[in-house]
Amino acid sequence: MKCAMVGSRFFGASVFEALRKEEGIEFTSVVAPAEDDRLALAGRAAGLEVHVLENPRLVPGESIAEGTDLIIAAHTHARVSDEALARSRLGGVGYHPSLLPRHRGIAAVEWTILEGDPIAGGSVYHLADGWDAGAIAAQDWCFVAQGETARELWERALAPMGLSLLSKVLHHARLHGCLPSHTQDPRFATKAPMIRKSVMLTEEICPTTTSLVVSIVGADRHGIVSLLADKAQRFGANWAASRMTRLASEFAGTVHFEVPRQNVDALEAALRQLASSGLQVVIARSDGATVPASLRNVELELVGDDRVGIVSNLTKILAQRGISIESIHSEIVRSGVSGKQTFKIGAHLLIPAALSIEALRQELSTLAREMMVDIALGERQTPDILL
Repeated sequence: MKCAMVGSRFFGASVFEALRKEEGIEFTSVVAPAEDDRLALAGRAAGLEVHVLENPRLVPGESIAEGTDLIIAAHTHARVSDEALARSRLGGVGYHPSLLPRHRGIAAVEWTILEGDPIAGGSVYHLADGWDAGAIAAQDWCFVAQGETARELWERALAPMGLSLLSKVLHHARLHGCLPSHTQDPRFATKAPMIRKSVMLTEEICPTTTSLVVSIVGADRHGIVSLLADKAQRFGANWAASRMTRLASEFAGTVHFEVPRQNVDALEAALRQLASSGLQVVIARSDGATVPASLRNVELELVGDDRVGIVSNLTKILAQRGISIESIHSEIVRSGVSGKQTFKIGAHLLIPAALSIEALRQELSTLAREMMVDIALGERQTPDILL
């Protein structure tokens, strides 16, 4: 049986390598989205000519060799055109990681987890018009483990299931000269559209504030913090950050104020007057918070299911692009009901102005999709709350 392979990445290459070893199977066409895609590399290593798609959303007729018996689609986001299907005696089949018609769409595994489905599955279906709506050739199912992520479910069960189901259908077609076919029941159809990962960046706004870093030491007594807050509010200053403690009956604290430039002198004078109440006051004024013209000041937020490698993969991309991490905070939040762990990162970055923001946005979007997390970038803004 002569087959055409349409797909991409690890799963496409794995299906190609496994099926071409089966008796009576010959691949005559390999179609991939890029020259360096894993399926393209596997096809060339097998001595086949690879057709690289000009339009990543459509498989044209000329990409399929004449005399093809069956087109097999594995991890492809391109629609196999009617012209391509017409070149194949039995048409084509694809693998979808859900129990079709449930979760039709590009993010079936993610929606399986988001919907809390206790059972997942995979379907080999006929390539046809519609959104994963072709007749079913084969299906299988599995349980979803408690707390399992979409990637874990895919790697543990759904990817191996897809390889097994495609092999089963191909074996049936070779022996019987036809494909199994069971019409989907549209009453149970649900959609699984792509889960958008937001990566946003705005240009740096010239700061209109000056930083005052104020250190206070003195005998601890009630009202010191309230006194500082009152003066900050009076002169329109933002209480940006602080560290305060009581040590051996002494109060010690450091506060970072961001002050409108026209009010800096007045606030500094008011703070120095605290010395008359027995407090030692040291004030450092700085415009150093202003980011040099060669850098952009950016906040990054990441949220996703906890898994090994998030920080490593993220920081590797940042380092490769010459991006400095000025500060970073991470935490794991556990759901009390499901036990699911969510990993969160907040970071302040200094990005070279010469760096293409669009390129960084695309690279982080790719990371977000691969690791199934949400990443957002945005300008670091001055807090709105005044004290």
